[in-house]
Parts: sequence; C-alpha cells; structure tokens
Amino acid sequence: MQNEKNNTQKELSSSSSKSTNTIVIVHEAWSSANDWHHVAGYLTSEETNLIVVNLPGHGTDETPVSKISLQLYVYEVLKAIGNATNVTLVGHSFGGIVVSEVAELIAPQLKKLIYIAAYVPKNGDSLLSIAQTDSESLVGQNLIVDEQAGVASITKEAITNVFLADAPKPVAEYVTNNLRPEPLAPLSSEVTLTEANFGNVTKVYVHSQNDHTIGYSLQQRMVKEAGILRTYSLPSSHTPFIVFPQILSAIITLEAK
Repeated sequence: MQNEKNNTQKELSSSSSKSTNTIVIVHEAWSSANDWHHVAGYLTSEETNLIVVNLPGHGTDETPVSKISLQLYVYEVLKAIGNATNVTLVGHSFGGIVVSEVAELIAPQLKKLIYIAAYVPKNGDSLLSIAQTDSESLVGQNLIVDEQAGVASITKEAITNVFLADAPKPVAEYVTNNLRPEPLAPLSSEVTLTEANFGNVTKVYVHSQNDHTIGYSLQQRMVKEAGILRTYSLPSSHTPFIVFPQILSAIITLEAK
C-alpha cells in the first residue's frame, strides 16, 4: 500500500550462523511486502532471519492475474521458508488463509503461527466463505468485482475507512491513489486443513479492535473456534503495522523467542 520496491520477495536479513529466529511475514490482499517496512525495521537484527514475502501479483510483481492462485501463494511462502525450522509464520488478514495452508504442509518446521487481524480458517473454508459471515465489515458494500478481468477493487472513496482509518493523512492518500486490484481466484479457494498437521501448530492472535475490514466480533469468533488461547489486542484499524509498528514488532519478537 506504500511505495513499492522492485522485489518479488523481500528478504530483509540474511540467514547466518548467528541467527536464532526465523520470522516469515505474509501480507494481506490489496497489499504488498513493502507495507511492512516499518515493522521490518524493528525486527531486523543479527539474531533474526526476517523474510517478508511478496505474493505474486502484488507490489511491483507483474504475474498475470490468469496465473495467480492460492496454490501459487502457498508455493511462494514455502519457497521463502525452504528448509528452515523453528519458523514463526505471521499472516495478516488474507495472509491468515495462506499461512494456514502452509502450516498444513510443513507443520514440523513451524514454531508458531501468529495471526494479525487475520482470517483463521477451518477445513473447507475460503476467505469469501468466512467474510460473508461478517456483519461488521465494510468491504462487501464497497467491493467492485470485475469477473471478466478476474479482479476485485474497493470503491476509491471508501478505501481509507475500510483499511486504515487511523493512518496519517499522507499515507491514506497514497493508498487511496495507488491501490491495485486484487486477483479473485485465491479469495474463493478453499483450504484443506487437518488436526494432525495444522491443528497441532501453536497459534497466537493479535486483534485489531477498530477494524472495518474484518470485524472485531468475527475475529473473536474465529479465535474461539480455533481454540486460540494466547491473544493480544490493539486499538487499531485493519493496518496496525502502519499505526503501531513498534508495539506490533514487540509482540512478534516476544512470540518468536
């Protein structure tokens, strides 16, 4: 949502013998890896191998919409993780769908899943199937779907209120003027999750209490249904990585230890 960099996968700290923690962050829909640069600044250290994955078709990546799928997103995250173990995998919003599917495939490599204002799916869920139960979200009433192009957009005048009502005005204006349409196919793709794999990964949730994208009530319901016992709450819109990057980074750092 902010000025993009020319990288399809942003690896912010190279792995070394000093690294003790691997943290992998997956951004939301209508977003990119570069939106996390403030958080990355706080997380980058000699002790942390930090990777912020840029999903295909986002930021400056020009993967054709026709080739984009949930499976491609998952592959991109798997490629970023490689053979790393003891990984803390972080998903924001739609990123929660992606990291859940990744967790199903490589559960033994993961230390923990951290959901930040994110969708927490059950087996057979898709983003759309969950979002349709959200009476507090402003996305549906401001959604513009172009089925022929295979993308969805948000009404321009509603972008700030939907995603980042508490962000600084210059940031909100930039996002409003530069938001890219979102590929549709991954949003309707169902996840396949099992108790043996996904179910056995430790999970943490960070609530965004003033969220107009994923309603706070839905966040609470997903947390309860997933049996997540460890939670945090921030008085933020859907983009706490913009308004509370230092606090959010502290939470991630604590949970990744």
